[in-house]
Amino acid sequence: MMKQLNFTSRHAAVLLVAVSFLLYGLDYLLFGHLPDVAAGFIGNFAFLPIYVLFVTLVIERVIKEREKLLLRQKLNMVIGLFFSEAGSAMVRCLSGFLMGPADLRQRLMINAHWSDGDFRNAADFLEGCKLSMDSRSADLAQLRDHLAGKKGFLLGLMENPNLLEHDDFTDLLWAVSHLVQELELRRSLTGLPEPDLNHLSGDIQRAYSYLLREWLFYMKHLKADYPYLYSLALRMNPLNPQAGPEVV
Repeated sequence: MMKQLNFTSRHAAVLLVAVSFLLYGLDYLLFGHLPDVAAGFIGNFAFLPIYVLFVTLVIERVIKEREKLLLRQKLNMVIGLFFSEAGSAMVRCLSGFLMGPADLRQRLMINAHWSDGDFRNAADFLEGCKLSMDSRSADLAQLRDHLAGKKGFLLGLMENPNLLEHDDFTDLLWAVSHLVQELELRRSLTGLPEPDLNHLSGDIQRAYSYLLREWLFYMKHLKADYPYLYSLALRMNPLNPQAGPEVV
């Protein structure tokens, strides 16, 4: 295939050069002004580097934009797989440890009428608010068992080379994996000392914060590109205690 491509390219180049000389020869035969033909040839040749530079820059930009689009599509597929298989359930499970802010759930109660501005305001709210999580407020053993069941899935995602281009999602996977490791390494999750419970609260808060930000990004993507998936995701909002797949 490569040899055939090179063969065709060489013949195309020879053909184009031949056509160029043919046109210059025709110009000379019709008008008979060799100095004018030579001046035109040299003038066009002088501008050739500029033509090449211009075309190269345009083509390079088009190729890069195409590559970015393809990479973004691949990343969105991976992020969608994560939330459909594990992420939404993690948000629901970790929400049991949430202490504040009190209006967080209300702020993220996304509906079908949300605009880009609404998503932007929600993202700004998450960026500016200080999440308060308490490891004492829910069952740590249940959380450990739930997250441990997703450990193989998380490791598989971390091996995906496309995720190297998405720092925030990679940070999310690291934060969740670290929380799983912290919970699994303790022989017992009952009777833990206060400093250790405070430490676990910080690990939960970190993972939950990354999860919410990426979930919001995921929901915005679904609204823009996959309305039918967005409809189901709205009904299954992990922050809504009454969430269910039924259309009401």
